Amino acid sequence: MFVCFLLLCSSHSVFAESGYDLWLRYHRIDNTTLYNNYREANGEVIFPGSSDRLNAAKKELRLGLKGLLNIDLNEVQHFSKRGVMAGTPESLPLIAKTSYIDEIKKLDDEGYIIRSVTINGKQVTLIAGKKDIGVLYGVFHYLRLMQTQQSLDNLAIKEEPKLQIRVLDHWDNLNGTIERGYAGYTLWDWQRLPGYIDPRYIDYARANASIGINGTVLNNVNANARSLRTEYLIKAAALADALRPYGIKVYLTARFSAPKEIGGLKTADPLDPSVWQWWKDKVKEIYQYIPDFGGFLVKANSEGQPGPQDYKRTHADGANMMAEALEPYGGIVMWRAFVYENKRNVDRALNGFDEFKPLDGQFNKNVFIQPKNGPIDFQPREALHPLFGSMPKTPLMLEFQITQEYLGFASHLVYLGTLFEETLQSDTYAKGKGTTVSKVLQEYKKTNGISGIAGVPNIGTDINWTGHLFGQANWHAFGRLAWNPDIPVAELAEEWIRMTFSNDANVIKTVKHIMLSSHEAAVDYMTPLGLNHIMNFATHYGPGPWYKDPNWDAWDYHKADETGLGVDRTMKGSNAVSQYKSPIREKLNDIKTCPEQLLLWFHHVPWNYKMSSGRIMWDELVDHYYRGVD
Repeated sequence: MFVCFLLLCSSHSVFAESGYDLWLRYHRIDNTTLYNNYREANGEVIFPGSSDRLNAAKKELRLGLKGLLNIDLNEVQHFSKRGVMAGTPESLPLIAKTSYIDEIKKLDDEGYIIRSVTINGKQVTLIAGKKDIGVLYGVFHYLRLMQTQQSLDNLAIKEEPKLQIRVLDHWDNLNGTIERGYAGYTLWDWQRLPGYIDPRYIDYARANASIGINGTVLNNVNANARSLRTEYLIKAAALADALRPYGIKVYLTARFSAPKEIGGLKTADPLDPSVWQWWKDKVKEIYQYIPDFGGFLVKANSEGQPGPQDYKRTHADGANMMAEALEPYGGIVMWRAFVYENKRNVDRALNGFDEFKPLDGQFNKNVFIQPKNGPIDFQPREALHPLFGSMPKTPLMLEFQITQEYLGFASHLVYLGTLFEETLQSDTYAKGKGTTVSKVLQEYKKTNGISGIAGVPNIGTDINWTGHLFGQANWHAFGRLAWNPDIPVAELAEEWIRMTFSNDANVIKTVKHIMLSSHEAAVDYMTPLGLNHIMNFATHYGPGPWYKDPNWDAWDYHKADETGLGVDRTMKGSNAVSQYKSPIREKLNDIKTCPEQLLLWFHHVPWNYKMSSGRIMWDELVDHYYRGVD
């Protein structure tokens, strides 16, 4: 199939390049009719204003028009022919004379409109936002229309993000390595910061802004307390300055024991007044260097990380301590729900729900609880995390993994847009049928005032950023779904193909088929029918269902014995099904109604159990493996 793709490409306009430009390849439009139409539509540009964000938007528009249409952007004061007008009511008072001024004023701060309007008898494309950042997002959208060869006539686009906080959680270490990173070393050159700003930081910011990402957690969730020392705050401030014109705030992972490790205190107890004061003083210092600092990401009491439970305190005690320090500055806490200890004979799938559900409503208003998409650990396919729909009084921030820790690293083509969509469109039944995860996440903006989503990126110093070229598509899909979780991923796959490879129908059809079938193929050859966590223990790559260890045993995740295979999480087993709303729990509890793609997740199934295909379970399992390999 991939050979066919290469042959197709050889007959169309393709470019030998490194992959560095990601989906922002502004190659000249190869359709003559569209090229001429686009040139006419962009004949003149009115784009006043000189803020950092408006300048970033102008720079991008200039770059795009030069590459796509060989047009040099020269700003004019008045139109003599067709053109583009971009800005806010403040930067471009002419906008106030249009019939769209009320709509623009009602936009949220990141929203924008792109409209075909008539001004003084001239046909004009209006790109407008209430704030400068909206104009930047609008420019990227406008260029995307041309990259994907869509009509610029009769435009009536209005966009606002469905989720407010859209962040990448970098698992980058201060020594330059990346935990579960497969594309080189960290982008952040801590040794040369703050004096040297790598131009790659700007291109990173451009790429993120183009898909709507507005936040970056700079350091690993398995945190090093040194990242909160003054010398590193100064370095982080330099990064914040570089990313700010593109609407990106920086966040830091906070090590819970930092008051002891770098603060000289004898305790990190969240109810100790001296500890509270230490965090308040540290937060005050951070905002002196980074006035728009986003807040803290925290991994506590999981995999040996320190946390409030070390002092017999709750997660709410720990999160609220940090939240109170951040609240005066508008900062947030993202407190991860990935909590477990390496203990045998315990169903790890239960931990997150059991620890956080009882605390619903006890967290400060600027605290997110951050579950992964499933209750185990970014498996090729997991059951939905039961916390979604179960904490209405506490905003949840879903965390996806973009980097392919359990999916072949950067060596396997696995398009994760389908996994993201599968999760986001899963029904929680929190308020009856149709209460999807997407709706649950969006509802928090109305009920709690904040909403968000996070992704662990696959970005490194490799020239093409993600190691595997198609890994770029997963970064792209996450960002676009973070902006709007309900975009069909088939549309996003096609969009990425058009912007990356070609607008030719045969190329699109071929590559789209590869992408949209790749995740299911990976599940089939790695963890079919709901099997999970049977990979090599250390690397999470390659099979390892036989792994045994005093603290961790693969058998706990597959329970293979002479009678059958799979983990009994029914009411007669660990009772994980009880964490889900009705009618989901009843459906999962019954082996006859449990979806076969999750059968071994929830049931210990006899080897000769008759499947819907008519085959016994063992033969069905083998068939899935071979189908995936094929």
